[in-house]
Amino acid sequence: MEQDDFLARKEQILNRNSAKNFKEFNIENELKKLPAKPGVYLMHDASDEIIYVGKAIKLCNRVRQYFQRSKKPSAKIEQMVSHVSYFEYIVTDSEMEALILECNLIKKHRPRYNTMLMDDKAYPYIRITVDEDFPRVMLAHKQVRDKSRYFGPYPSGLAVKDTLELVHKLFGIRTCNRVLPRDQGKERPCLNYHIGQCMGPCQGYVTKEEYAKNIRKVMDFLNGNYKEIITELESKMQQASDEMNFEKAIEYRELLGSVRAVAQKQKITNTDGEDKDIIALARDERDAVVQVFFIRSGKLIGRDHFYLRIADGEEEQGILTSFVKQFYAGTPYIPREIVLQSEIEEEEVISEWLAKRKGQKVYLRVPKKGTKERLVELAKKNARMVLSQDKERIKREEGRTIGALKEIAGLLELDGIRRVEAYDISNINGFETVGSMVVYEGGRPKRSDYRKFKLKSVSGPDDYASMHEVLTRRFRHGLEEQKELEGRAQELGKFSRFPDLLMMDGGKGQVNIALTVLEELGLSIPVCGMVKDDHHRTRGLYFQNKEIPIARDREGFKLITRIQDEAHRFAIEYHRSLRSKSQVHSILDDIPGIGATRRKALMKYFDSIEEVRNASEETLAGIDSMDARSARSVYEFFHKEDQEEDLQNSSSKEAPDC
Repeated sequence: MEQDDFLARKEQILNRNSAKNFKEFNIENELKKLPAKPGVYLMHDASDEIIYVGKAIKLCNRVRQYFQRSKKPSAKIEQMVSHVSYFEYIVTDSEMEALILECNLIKKHRPRYNTMLMDDKAYPYIRITVDEDFPRVMLAHKQVRDKSRYFGPYPSGLAVKDTLELVHKLFGIRTCNRVLPRDQGKERPCLNYHIGQCMGPCQGYVTKEEYAKNIRKVMDFLNGNYKEIITELESKMQQASDEMNFEKAIEYRELLGSVRAVAQKQKITNTDGEDKDIIALARDERDAVVQVFFIRSGKLIGRDHFYLRIADGEEEQGILTSFVKQFYAGTPYIPREIVLQSEIEEEEVISEWLAKRKGQKVYLRVPKKGTKERLVELAKKNARMVLSQDKERIKREEGRTIGALKEIAGLLELDGIRRVEAYDISNINGFETVGSMVVYEGGRPKRSDYRKFKLKSVSGPDDYASMHEVLTRRFRHGLEEQKELEGRAQELGKFSRFPDLLMMDGGKGQVNIALTVLEELGLSIPVCGMVKDDHHRTRGLYFQNKEIPIARDREGFKLITRIQDEAHRFAIEYHRSLRSKSQVHSILDDIPGIGATRRKALMKYFDSIEEVRNASEETLAGIDSMDARSARSVYEFFHKEDQEEDLQNSSSKEAPDC
């Protein structure tokens, strides 16, 4: 079962008291109802926010432990439990399913008391389309189950770019997207052919067999076999030099240098040739850094570090466990061996889960001596160094986000501001008026919650009426969703979660419009305006009928500026996209049954609309992506007037004279 499908299915059976009724939630009574089955539990605070997600083999035992007074909990657990207003749970069929669901829910909700992986990186691959007659070598952002060969993951996109550039120079592999051999000879060869970086399969200048030989060389090269290509380049360089062809010799010398540079980056670490990840961490009271070494085919291809948000008193074992679950839930490639600094919790079920994802056994090891132990120590040393160097940067980042939000809350004398929504209107003389809604949580943009609105009831440049419509639609939709989702997870809705603060792009007028809408809908949400000066720069906040000035050097002021600029950018981009769509229109858009793919195929085959008009049904049906039905539709569209004229002429001939 795929993780997303599993998550969707399980969220449908979520056992939950609605947010409206959570105040009547009796923890003692609900603890008695917990089943002795595997599953996932979610802890909520008084504001209905999910603050912790965990899994259990037996829900009744695990959840009850949090509320037992006889047992002394850790500082983290004690603090978390003090904020729990109610809990919910999802029953699963097995511990494995519970683990998968836990990973998905943590990634989705990012609860504050879970150890959180703060990086969300995806590592690139090199893909070879071996299922094609003339394969291509290209960048791939993820590994999918197709007939292609994948190499990687690589530590960065730059590493992939450099390698691809070198591969095309060395082996003359095509970069075009032509379908070969079908499209051979239809177009002129590209620039790469003329500069000697493509073998010209699009013109039939190379056979399928000769091209396949070079593809095999590419695969050997990507597998780390550099000796053969280095020997070949050295020989060619020497030959060119002997023939006094010094320009060619210099070219080979530069290629040789590039190959050696790539080879040097892939330092040999051991001789077993296995894929493995080396994982170690360094921590202090509040922060942790995990260092990962990526070893592929016995070579260190790269390394990366990850920041984790941890709680006071959290054990090393728990931190590593959380990292392993979150990291391998988000990466498509899992090595055969994962070498760890120390033992992790739930090792057996995690190993089983990883093996299921990979399709073969995955080993979790904690080395005590030898090469692997030295690599772990090296990774740990690097993690300590990163933690020490980046401590100030982490503090600055916190000041820019959470600290800045607290500063704004202090200025407005408000408590508990976490989620902020900002609104802006964009139009040109009333043409294609649009509204934007951007969301910031914890001082950071949450782009998945951004929304855009195309105005329906307002005509002309009326910003107040436009803002009234946008806010009315947003909150009315949210209230409807809350009603529909009552008794289920509110997070399933797109508008059901309301902000702690509304920020309007403007002053008194925009704020009053927002307050009017909220009053009409029976909502109580603080509203402030982001006031600009005569130079269209942020000046301060308008709140409760007065303007609050803010020093320009404060982080709160900088955050307000970022929010205001982001709301404006999002509105402008949407407005531009609508303008471009309205200005670009083809007559082919009006033909029934002809979508984007068939329009492209028609324009690629014919040089003009006139040629499309004059084409026969047989010609149209023979074009790629077209069939007899679509060909008939195109033909009838262009010859409708002719047919009507013929019909009229026929009718006039048959009509009797008066």
